[in-house]
Amino acid sequence: MKIGFIGLGIMGMPMFLNIAKKHDDAVFCTDIVQENAEKAAEEARHLGADASFCPDNLSLAKNADIIISMVPKSEDSKKVYLGILPALKSGKICIDMSTIDPAVSQEIAGFVKETGAEFADAPVVKSRAAAEAGNLGIYVGASEKLYERILPVLSYMGSTVLYLGPNGSGLVMKICHNALVSQIQNGVNETSELARRNGIDARTYVQAIAAGGGQNAYLDNHVNMLAENEFPASFTLQNAAKDVRICMELAKRTGILMPGEENVTRVYDKALEMGLQKEDWGATVKAYRELCGE
Repeated sequence: MKIGFIGLGIMGMPMFLNIAKKHDDAVFCTDIVQENAEKAAEEARHLGADASFCPDNLSLAKNADIIISMVPKSEDSKKVYLGILPALKSGKICIDMSTIDPAVSQEIAGFVKETGAEFADAPVVKSRAAAEAGNLGIYVGASEKLYERILPVLSYMGSTVLYLGPNGSGLVMKICHNALVSQIQNGVNETSELARRNGIDARTYVQAIAAGGGQNAYLDNHVNMLAENEFPASFTLQNAAKDVRICMELAKRTGILMPGEENVTRVYDKALEMGLQKEDWGATVKAYRELCGE
């Protein structure tokens, strides 16, 4: 089956290249920036793939049997799938790997399925390094039958592919995951700052945490950023802030309180106010310090 990939950003580019490297049929790619698509197709051909770039989403959807998207926001995903509806029909499969509002994803699933095509949400966890290595975690919301069909394709990109339930379920789990990590991040920000203001530097703090029960992947991955106070983006703060907002909307619809995430929201709002959108999400520590009066 021919595979098309829409969205070649920080995560999308390495995800597409893993597909190209491992798939034995033609692959297509496109991006809002055509140069990205041209570059991705060229790199894929160097890997031995039968790869081509398409000028737009609709032409890609006409060429591909499986259409995969990886775009930033709910409105972006909705625009992609409304735009390719004329190309959808029975036998086509759509997989949106973006992190968006589960309710919007369910809406997309509804109008995609009306064409006879099938739809899955399959958001990813972990970093760009994991995307490059093909070791992402992937949460799938779809029918069980569709999950079994797309599992080999998702396994090109991820080492752990989990079935969570019907459409929207993968995204609910992704939002839960990111909310938990955002609260871990907030705990790291608070306690590392408490340590710093009492004379304990970041690397010593990390070493001491690892000797106890507080070690976590977020801290391990951000030790250099904390120590050097430099935050080159592997996952941008603006994308993390988007996920925090989705979480709070989901909690509101569900009717539960999330005071920990409300506190996270305060820190992210400050970070956005400070213009830290394009930095790594670890830069929230700067916002926390500002809130503390530094």
